[in-house]
Amino acid sequence: MVNIFTRKITDELTSLVKQMDSVVGKNRKGRMAGFVVLLTDDPDEAEEQLVAFAKKHKIKNLPLTVFDGLAGPPAYKIAKDAEVTVLMWKRARVQANHAYQAGKLNAKEVKLVLGSTKKILP
Repeated sequence: MVNIFTRKITDELTSLVKQMDSVVGKNRKGRMAGFVVLLTDDPDEAEEQLVAFAKKHKIKNLPLTVFDGLAGPPAYKIAKDAEVTVLMWKRARVQANHAYQAGKLNAKEVKLVLGSTKKILP
């Protein structure tokens, strides 16, 4: 399972989501799944953003959802200074945790995150 939490939609996040959507699609038989959560104080506006985002970028394998509150779900303990947090787990155990402050997610880091999917595939 891959979970991408974000507080902002950026070009780098778009790249990550598009590529992760492809990885999840190619590994459906391996039971890979994931979802994206936009953390926001304005869920109505954010929902509209995500609908447009999914259409524009043809996201088919990663559900996109909204969480009302920038802090995110308390149980996940999302870092306050992280713009993007990617969690990957297998059998209820976290296998990878990548957190990026604003502007720190770049092409090199996207590649690193995608490489971490090996830890959760059969």
